[in-house]
Amino acid sequence: MATPALIGLIVFVAAPFVLAIWLSLHHVKLGSPRPPNFLELEQYRRILLDPQFAGQFRRALINNGVFAGVVVPVQTALALGLALILNRPLRAMPLFRTFVFMPVVFPMALVAVVWRLIYDRAPDGVLNDLLSVLTFGHLTAHDWLGDPATALPAIMLLSIWQGVGFQMVIILAGLQSIPAELYEAAQMDGAGRWQRFRVVTLPGLRNTLIFVVMVTTMLSFRLFDQVYILTQGGPGNSTTTAMYEAVSTTFDGGDVGRAAAMTVVLFVIVLALTILQRRVLREDRVIQ
Repeated sequence: MATPALIGLIVFVAAPFVLAIWLSLHHVKLGSPRPPNFLELEQYRRILLDPQFAGQFRRALINNGVFAGVVVPVQTALALGLALILNRPLRAMPLFRTFVFMPVVFPMALVAVVWRLIYDRAPDGVLNDLLSVLTFGHLTAHDWLGDPATALPAIMLLSIWQGVGFQMVIILAGLQSIPAELYEAAQMDGAGRWQRFRVVTLPGLRNTLIFVVMVTTMLSFRLFDQVYILTQGGPGNSTTTAMYEAVSTTFDGGDVGRAAAMTVVLFVIVLALTILQRRVLREDRVIQ
């Protein structure tokens, strides 16, 4: 029964990764009739040590790290709060759950285009106009995507809004799997709402939260669509990411080998972070 899954894993994961490693060891130009030229580890030296290329790639990795360092905890905390609010037997609750989950269904390209209109730098842009009304005209129009100080935070806000519903659904499923008897026993022992959350809810959600954190971290390092549509990596490389650098290196620069080396480095970093997270946040395998 595991054969189809194993074949899919080999065809769609293992084989592309092996091909990426092979390409990263060669000089391959997109659309060039020349055969690949074997360079050994030269592509890795260029993107990690060569001043001409390393600086931009390092900036992309730093942006990825900053993005993940903000989005992962904030999005997880918001998802947990929303799940706690929506885990109540009230009327129209399925409607509210659908409303919160709805942004996840929309394609990121569509979401990014809509938020581009929200971030419009004109005085009558949605966000600028709203802030002007709320502050009685004290805040003037701001170029949110054109300012290096606000471009990446603007993308973070968009990403949190679009993805929080996905984490919320997973955490909500974890909440509903916690036996109600545990809450009743804690309440009979005199535990208040906060104590029940601390001694029942959080331990019951431990494995779920670990899964959510790991998945969100991996998705954070795949950041591309928002950057491509909103900022094109600018201004001044303030929003460029490893995936954006790999794609632009392939299709704008035509250097497939160097782009493959970037993706391999990114894969190793994400794999190392995932292993570290699993060791630090070990899943509780004991059935309560």
